[in-house]
Amino acid sequence: MAFLEIDSLIKRFGPVEVLKGINLQVEEGGFLVLVGPSGCGKSTLLSMIAGLDTISEGEIRIKGKRVNELPPSQRDIAMVFQSYALYPNMTVGGNIAFGLEMRGVDKAERDKAVARVADMLQIGHLLNRKPSQLSGGQRQRVAMGRALVRDPQVFLFDEPLSNLDAKLRVDMRTEIKRLHQKMGTTIVYVTHDQIEAMTLATQIAVLKDGVLQQFGTPAEIYNDPVNVFVADFMGSPAMNLVPARVTANGSAVAVALKRDNEPDLLLEAGRGAASLARHDGREILLGIRPEAITDTDGADRTARTVVHAGCHVDVVEPAGSDTFVVTRLGAREVIARMRSDARVRPGERVDFAFNMDKAVFFDPATQARVA
Repeated sequence: MAFLEIDSLIKRFGPVEVLKGINLQVEEGGFLVLVGPSGCGKSTLLSMIAGLDTISEGEIRIKGKRVNELPPSQRDIAMVFQSYALYPNMTVGGNIAFGLEMRGVDKAERDKAVARVADMLQIGHLLNRKPSQLSGGQRQRVAMGRALVRDPQVFLFDEPLSNLDAKLRVDMRTEIKRLHQKMGTTIVYVTHDQIEAMTLATQIAVLKDGVLQQFGTPAEIYNDPVNVFVADFMGSPAMNLVPARVTANGSAVAVALKRDNEPDLLLEAGRGAASLARHDGREILLGIRPEAITDTDGADRTARTVVHAGCHVDVVEPAGSDTFVVTRLGAREVIARMRSDARVRPGERVDFAFNMDKAVFFDPATQARVA
C-alpha cells in the first residue's frame, strides 16, 4: 500500500473542472514533484492534500486513512509557502516554535526542538533576529524550520524557491535534497521549474490543463516522454521535435528529414524501428535531446545506432562546459550539444553524430508517442 494515495481526484469551481481525475501513489519517504505550466492545477492539488480546498470527487488517503473530511490541523501535514508567511513581530525562534506552542508543547521541549532544527538548517545564530533582518534565503530556511520542527507525516512545498535569485535557488535545492535524504520524510513539492523537478524528485507528475500527462521517475519522464507536451516541457534546452517521414525497407527503418537545398537526411530509427515500421510512408515527429546530437568525437561509444551526417551550422553558443550548435532540419531549428572544445563555426558544414538509441517518435496529429 502506498503512503499517500490520490484516487480519481476531481476539483470543480462552479461548472469549470480544474482537476480531471488525478491518480497518484507515493511511497513512504518519496519525493513527489508536481510540475507544469501556470494554471495547470498543481497548486490546487497541493491545497486539496493539505485540506485547504474541498474535494469535488475522488479520495485522498494517507497511510490508508481517508482524509477528505479531516481539517488541515488533523492531517499531520506541514506546508512551506512561496511567500514564507513569517510573523514579522516574532523572532526566528518564535516563528519556528509557534506551531508547537499552539499545540501545548512545554517550553523545554519546544526549545529543544527549535535548537535541533536550527542546527540542521544552520540558522542557530539567527534565532533572536526578526524576519525583517533576514535575507530571502534565510527567511526560506526559517519557513522550512517551522515545518520541520513539527515532524509531520507529509511535507508540502508550494513553489518555495520562486522568490529567490538564481544562485540561491541552486543552493536551496541542494539543502532541500540533503534534508530529504537525512530525514526520509514524504514530500510533495510544487514547481513550474522543470530543473527543480528533475533534480529533487524521486517521482514526477506532469500536469497540463488539470490532466495528468505522465507520472514516473525523473529518468522515465526525461528519456521516455509519453507525448509531445512532456517531451517539450521537460529538459533545458527542450527536446528537438522535427517533422520527418518514415521509410521502411524490410527490416531497415529510417526517418527522412528535409533540408534546405540538399537531399533529405536519412536517420536509422534505432530502438524505435519495430514500432515505427507500421507507420511506413507517414509523417511523424522525431524527438531527440540536444545531448544526443553532438560532434563525432563526443558521440556515445556504447550506443548501438549512431548516424553521422554533415549539417550546416547556423549559430554557435559557447556555454562553458558545453557548446550549443544550431542547425536546421525539417524546417525547424535543431540544437546540438557538443563538447566545449568542439571546433565549429557559423556558416561551416560540420559532421554531426545523431544517437538514435535516444530518439523517440510522436504522431503529429494526436501528439502521442508511437515509438
